[in-house]
Amino acid sequence: MAALVARDIPHGAYVNLGIGLPTLVADHLDPASGVVLHTENGMLNMGPRAHGDDIDEELTNAGKIPVTELPGAAYFHHADSFAMMRGGHLDVCVLGAFQVSATGDLANWHTGAPDAIPAVGGAMDLAIGAKRVFVMTTMFTKDGSPKIVPECTCPLTAERCVDRIYTDVATLQVTGSGLVVLDLHGIGYDDLAARLTVKLTDGRTPDRR
Repeated sequence: MAALVARDIPHGAYVNLGIGLPTLVADHLDPASGVVLHTENGMLNMGPRAHGDDIDEELTNAGKIPVTELPGAAYFHHADSFAMMRGGHLDVCVLGAFQVSATGDLANWHTGAPDAIPAVGGAMDLAIGAKRVFVMTTMFTKDGSPKIVPECTCPLTAERCVDRIYTDVATLQVTGSGLVVLDLHGIGYDDLAARLTVKLTDGRTPDRR
């Protein structure tokens, strides 16, 4: 999933990677892509995850994972970082999700369960502030329930904000007329359609069907 997302990020884009699966995208970006990674805790031009001697415990992404810095990296106040997010300065944000609706509503900060721990972070600011929102998530929960649903039952992060959904079995584009399947991985189109209760359109090219 991370490699597919990295491939689809436009050259030279300013991008925020959410906590969890989205952080893996940093390790798959082509150094020649010109993509500038932004972290909500106050850094521009973040590099891949740090390993071994490269680890600096004071240099982390928003998920507290040690990262590297690329030439030209800059640091700034947390408030300035959120101003960038809210001000429409990010081309793409990549977020995890508990649920995504067929119309692109996003639920990713709380499951709604009484004992669940909420984790808002900057998700709401990113979802409404970024020019494009990509979601990275598994298609199904541990009990087999789909995360892509007609309407979200979990508390919403933002309405109609998601542009594209990357899952372990399919990549989907959110459109005004429903969800378009762009790619499938290890599952057939008919099988996927049978397991979901949302309208799907097969948008794959003939050579990929």
